[in-house]
Amino acid sequence: MPDANANFDYHEAFARNIGWVTEAEQAALRGKRIAIAGMGGVGGVHLLTLTRLGIGAFNIADMDTFDVVNFNRQAGASMSTVGQPKAEVMARMAKDINPELDIRIFDKGVDASNLDDFLSGVDLYVDGLDFFAFKARRDTFYACHRLGVPAVTAAPLGMGTAVLSFLPGHMSFEEYFRLEGCDEDEMAVRFLLGLSPAMLQRGYLADPTRVDFNARRGPSTIAACQLCAGVTATEALKILLGRGKVLCAPWGFHFDAYSNRYIKTWRPGGNRNPIQQIGLFIARRQLKAMRQGKFASTA
Repeated sequence: MPDANANFDYHEAFARNIGWVTEAEQAALRGKRIAIAGMGGVGGVHLLTLTRLGIGAFNIADMDTFDVVNFNRQAGASMSTVGQPKAEVMARMAKDINPELDIRIFDKGVDASNLDDFLSGVDLYVDGLDFFAFKARRDTFYACHRLGVPAVTAAPLGMGTAVLSFLPGHMSFEEYFRLEGCDEDEMAVRFLLGLSPAMLQRGYLADPTRVDFNARRGPSTIAACQLCAGVTATEALKILLGRGKVLCAPWGFHFDAYSNRYIKTWRPGGNRNPIQQIGLFIARRQLKAMRQGKFASTA
């Protein structure tokens, strides 16, 4: 049987990128390695988008398998992949785009014990972890800060994305979000409001009862995941090639396609900022009301 990969040519495959990047820049992207933890809603789309950008190597981590409940948003979820490991499926899909990819799979996920290995030789970390994976996320961003690895997180919120970048020599993830000593409810409130100080998505949540903090579950859309991947690929390009302005924490931005709004956010001091403290107070009250079944208007 003929080898289908024998006809692959990197230069031809990614030639249509040239113009927005130079040939030398495309060659530079080919030599970069990106780490992505989480191969679900945003992580899987990140991998495929960055592969099509021409990135040549990845470290990917996920311990989960695909299920039918993933169909609405996860790039690798289909009837043929139900029950299969997410990391293996996504690696296979990425290598079907670029057979030359160098992909290291961490099938136990990420934790403090393997993060140095996961981030070894990495030029950029892209966050694809589940919203509620607070310990894994804190450990990963701490390791990035310690090792000098730039990191980008793009949150899929409603039908938009809120983006924060953490660059070496600037404010760290922990300095911005201030999650130390918090219980999981408080972490959820601080993480959500830290990601999205403008909360552009709150005005069109059609059914608040679908937000279930007890079950660690909330509504999601493929529209938001796709937006996250496009924005993250652009941030990755700027960081990796060293061109274009990158907003880094305490600066961020939020684009919401449903409300047709774009806002740059600035929270000096992160969640310690006085304006942010007011928002956190309100968010805690809303969470308490939701737990009591009093679903007030989100407008």
